[in-house]
Amino acid sequence: MAYLDWVQWPAMAVTVLAAWLIGSQRSGRRMTGFVCFSLSNVLWVIWGVYAGAYALILLQICLFLMNLRGLRKNSKGLEKEQSQD
Repeated sequence: MAYLDWVQWPAMAVTVLAAWLIGSQRSGRRMTGFVCFSLSNVLWVIWGVYAGAYALILLQICLFLMNLRGLRKNSKGLEKEQSQD
């Protein structure tokens, strides 16, 4: 199972990409960022289970719930942008 040690690297890369996308002023990129954050949450949970990092698992669940809130709020902004076009 040592190959699961490597899961932390793609998780880190996806998290950094998501943070960069969330900083965009374009709703579409922010939506992609929230999806990337959700993917990184899943990757971190997989690694956390393997590593026995239960606080990390709980953190990722909380962050995932916040990502769902961000997706919902951002989708309203995206709808407004599309209706103005």
